[in-house]
Amino acid sequence: MLFFACGSHSNKSNDSIPNVKAIDDVMQAFVDSGFIPGAVTAVVSKDNILHLGSVGVADYETRSPMQPDHIFWIASMTKPVTAVALLMLQDEGKLSVDDPVSKYIPEFMDLKAPSGKDANLTITQIMNHTSGLREADAQTAMRAKELADLIPSYVSGPTQFEPGSRWNYCQSGINTGARIVEVVSGLRFDQFLQQRIFDPLEMSSTTFYPVWQSSTQRAAGYIKNRNNGRFEKAEVAEIFGKPDSAPLGNGGLFSTALDYAHFAQLLLGKGIYKGKRYLSENAMTYLTSVKTGELDCGFLQEAQYGNLGANYGWGVGTCILRIPHPGVAAMLSPGSFGHGGAWGTQAWIDPVRDIAYIMMIQRPNFNSDASNIRAEFQQKAFDELAIK
Repeated sequence: MLFFACGSHSNKSNDSIPNVKAIDDVMQAFVDSGFIPGAVTAVVSKDNILHLGSVGVADYETRSPMQPDHIFWIASMTKPVTAVALLMLQDEGKLSVDDPVSKYIPEFMDLKAPSGKDANLTITQIMNHTSGLREADAQTAMRAKELADLIPSYVSGPTQFEPGSRWNYCQSGINTGARIVEVVSGLRFDQFLQQRIFDPLEMSSTTFYPVWQSSTQRAAGYIKNRNNGRFEKAEVAEIFGKPDSAPLGNGGLFSTALDYAHFAQLLLGKGIYKGKRYLSENAMTYLTSVKTGELDCGFLQEAQYGNLGANYGWGVGTCILRIPHPGVAAMLSPGSFGHGGAWGTQAWIDPVRDIAYIMMIQRPNFNSDASNIRAEFQQKAFDELAIK
């Protein structure tokens, strides 16, 4: 088995940030076992960074140690950022997430449900995965240079089910939400995020378009070969991260643990970051309140995860914990919310206890929502930081 047992490393620019060795030790155990090559973890309150640590390697070929400022593809952790963008525009009176999508994207006017009735999708429905909207075919997704290029494929046939009748994870809905941001703001989605979120929140390494050729900051993705147990390098899908690809609101962002921690601090601060309000309390209510009724939601509905769908609901772009349960939710309060990413990244925010947990790893096709690595990281942070 190929792995390197590298301990924690601090970046010079982050030397003043606390590091909790016990948290690093938990993550190091997963490196030593060959479960992951490396990781960066952060724990924050609304006003303070409580922990920032890194273990393992970022790239086996160069044997470069993981550093706190390494960049990760955060995939679906992009979705809450898209939601915040929409809610910022709602704060300005330029839209309401209760509005019909067709008010901003006329192609949706003729969209039908399977019953033959008008679908009448709302922004909330496309952002909470109850729209039933169909996905783009692979060729359309590959060719798309702009979000607008995807819309015709989304409305090329009826919704997959009657809107609002069930929860079904939907990438097209979030990308449609990002397109609405463009229509309403007059800015390309990546430009809006840069001006309104990334620059104000000091998210200097967060981008849709990392320049790999001139950067050594990226943490590489590795998937384990089942036959020989070795890690093999994997590449992000072609639709993400390339200079000519659309700025996909469903999963296009690359970021660091500390950058995303700043975003989490905005949400822990109920819309305030470093004394300045960027999101209203009303907007925060939309983001953190269940908008899916009694529908089972999220990725833990299957028997292998304990049929925990009823423990979760969905807000606007966020998964919300209704009822804590053993494992990954044992240390979280009711009302905690967050999102994971396709390569194992996680960010969960507990506003009751004023704490957020950010975990950055790069293991392709790994849903870490119910994983031991997420549970052990969060529990150790909870215990060590004496969170009450």
